[in-house]
Order: sequence, then structure tokens, then C-alpha cells
Amino acid sequence: MKKKNLKVKTITKDMIIDDVIKLDERLGDVFLGFGMHCIFCHMGMEETVEEAAYVHQVDVDFLIEKLNATYKEIKNKK
Repeated sequence: MKKKNLKVKTITKDMIIDDVIKLDERLGDVFLGFGMHCIFCHMGMEETVEEAAYVHQVDVDFLIEKLNATYKEIKNKK
């Protein structure tokens, strides 16, 4: 559950879901909060945040905002 790669400064919609989760597993809670269970699915290994948001009818900009806010909190607690 610890940070694996904090060199990424901002999560973007073109990032692969699995790569986002690899930044910190706690980011998976954000996806789950939107009803996106991609983190448990094989699609998370190849689908971008934007593609998953589209499939789940989630506002990608709002999702990115939440992911980055959570990521920032995680990094600040370091």
C-alpha cells in the first residue's frame, strides 16, 4: 500500500489505470468511489482513465481532479 513512484507530478486522463494505481494503491479508492471497478479488471491493465470514465459515464475532468487531490494528500503525508 506504499508509494511506488512519486516522480509523476500530475495524474492525466491519458494514463493507464494500472499505472495510476501503481503510484499508490490508495488511489484505487477514488475509482471505487465512482463505481469504477476497473482496478480489479483486466481492462485496468490497458485502459486509460479517460476510456474507463467514458465507459462508466463518469466526468473525466472531475475524476482527474479527485485523483490528483488524493495523490497530493498522499505525497504531502510522506
